[in-house]
Amino acid sequence: MIEATRRAALAAVTGAVRPAAAPRRRPNGFPAPLVVLAVATAALVNLPLVYIFLRSAEGGLGGWLETVASPLALRLLGRTLGLVVGVLALALAVALPMAWLVVRTDLPGRRFWAIAGALPLVFPSYVAALSVVAVLGPRGYLRGWLAPLGVERLPDLAYGYGGALLVLGLFTYPYIFLLLVAALRDLDPALEESSRSLGAGRWSTYFRVVLPQLRPALLGGGLLVSLYTLADFGAVSIVRYNTFTLSIYNAYQALFDRTVAASLATVLVLLTCGFILLEARLLSRSRPHRVRPARPQRRVALGGWKWPALGALAAIALVNLALPLGVVAFWGVRALVVGNPLGAAAASALNSLGVSGLAAAAAVALALPLALWAARHPGRLSRAVERLAHAGYALPGIVIALALVFLVARHARPLYQSLAVLVAAYVIRFLPEALAAVRASVAALAPAFEEAARSLGRGPFGVLRTLTLPLIRPGLAAGAGLVFLTAMKELPATLILRPTGFETLATRIWSSASEGIWSQAAVPALLLVAVSAAPVYLLIIRPALAPRRSA
Repeated sequence: MIEATRRAALAAVTGAVRPAAAPRRRPNGFPAPLVVLAVATAALVNLPLVYIFLRSAEGGLGGWLETVASPLALRLLGRTLGLVVGVLALALAVALPMAWLVVRTDLPGRRFWAIAGALPLVFPSYVAALSVVAVLGPRGYLRGWLAPLGVERLPDLAYGYGGALLVLGLFTYPYIFLLLVAALRDLDPALEESSRSLGAGRWSTYFRVVLPQLRPALLGGGLLVSLYTLADFGAVSIVRYNTFTLSIYNAYQALFDRTVAASLATVLVLLTCGFILLEARLLSRSRPHRVRPARPQRRVALGGWKWPALGALAAIALVNLALPLGVVAFWGVRALVVGNPLGAAAASALNSLGVSGLAAAAAVALALPLALWAARHPGRLSRAVERLAHAGYALPGIVIALALVFLVARHARPLYQSLAVLVAAYVIRFLPEALAAVRASVAALAPAFEEAARSLGRGPFGVLRTLTLPLIRPGLAAGAGLVFLTAMKELPATLILRPTGFETLATRIWSSASEGIWSQAAVPALLLVAVSAAPVYLLIIRPALAPRRSA
């Protein structure tokens, strides 16, 4: 009778509705095996960072300074920072007015334009670069279209700085756009009305009231765009614009002594850390207090500006969606017509699915102890370990790959060029994505559920298996989906760490595009876009554009 009562009570607990808030009690310590696993995971994530600095220091401080202060390194620094500044300016110029149009105006089809504005996230940078080169290159489609009009020569818009700026600026602005959409929806209209009632004009209110409240979104989105540009390899390699990532890869491939590549990688790491610290410093200076609006915001009537606004959004969608999709679709159909076999692309797709699936499962499994420890037993140690676990996201993929190559070649030779090392690189790079999703799900689960189960005789691992895991399943799935999506598109780490003869969709696209064989790159590009579309929409775009609930 007692056992039946316990089972019934446990069943009632697992099926109960979660309360909105509950006091956090920690009557039981966190299991030691999970603590060990969490600490080991954080150590694994930081291993490439430590090793890359140790490898670069093998030539001594003088040798490192000679490399990083060389004319080549200084020139790369100027080119890389110049590209970051240009891409950030272009992304802001597109994202800010677009977000304002779809949130604050009476623009027709606002939901459609919001989704269209975020969909460029589906395209990896190297696929976008492929389409830009095919259209704007010296022998591109645009030249052929304008030839009947007497235009025989066009400016070189596809290669060099201009091509890199166009590709990265127009295909990374959604990182800022999505954050701005959420921030604009949360603004309290009473602040703007008070400003207007005090005699301030519309533009004065915008710059003095609205923009300061958007500062966190602008800084957060700007940081994402800056880090993406710093770490990008695919786009700059296809448009032939030399930055740190491309030079590091070339140094790794061409030089017998790869200490030079390691030294250049440390500069890239320092740049990344510098941008993160700069964003944190700027954000700390201004943290505006915002409350959820109690009533809907009044939409601005565009009047005669409605049609120019629609035309501008349509032009952006044409470049960001129709252009890349049309180019890869055209070349894909052409490849099938001329008889190019699909077997190689299918094999690459299976390889991508397999290795990305392994990485997603491993990342979620390793993120779970970290999330449980940080959420259920917050303290100095758990917080420190959780923060250390985010270090991999600040490391470009090429830096992680180089560190693992150096480490494995010296200390674990049997693992060299194995799938295990490639999966480890994906986990190190994208673990924060899984950790954020799992951490949010654990934090939303009231501790009272687990405490009730423990009081009914279940051990910590029994509670985890029968109660916690089923209730946080959506967070586990979201984390796995994010890691799977980003691992599918990862290029530099895959190029360096893949086993000999192992091709993924990303490496096949890059290899074919680098050789100018568009038809062989098109089918893998279509497959990659098709596989990425659903996760990008479900995990990134739809949550970001979901209507906010009033307070």
